[in-house]
Amino acid sequence: QVQVVESGGGLAQSGGSLGLSCAVSGTLFDIRDMAWFREAPGKERELVALITRSGTTNYSDFVKGRFTISRDNAKNKVDLQMNSLNPEDTAVYYCYAQTGDDEDDDVEYMYWGQGTQVTVSS
Repeated sequence: QVQVVESGGGLAQSGGSLGLSCAVSGTLFDIRDMAWFREAPGKERELVALITRSGTTNYSDFVKGRFTISRDNAKNKVDLQMNSLNPEDTAVYYCYAQTGDDEDDDVEYMYWGQGTQVTVSS
């Protein structure tokens, strides 16, 4: 019953911008970390950016300075603003959300969206 739905993927030109959004619903516990991962053809899934419940961010070196992650805790949403895109950014982008019981460290859940395709042309 937990839903993780991404939106905003599509085609962009090199040097252009694209914004991704992710909405999470149906979780039993509060959402802790939220993040965006991506998986390019022939590559393993890698972290793009992560944001904690309090707003602390962590970016991969290859997107730092170009991408911005943000979240709205009240709406259980996380966004990724992508600027200065290049063809190497072409990948399927996945939304990630972690939840857990603050009173029990052994109770933890991780959820993934279905992914949204981002294609950057030359």
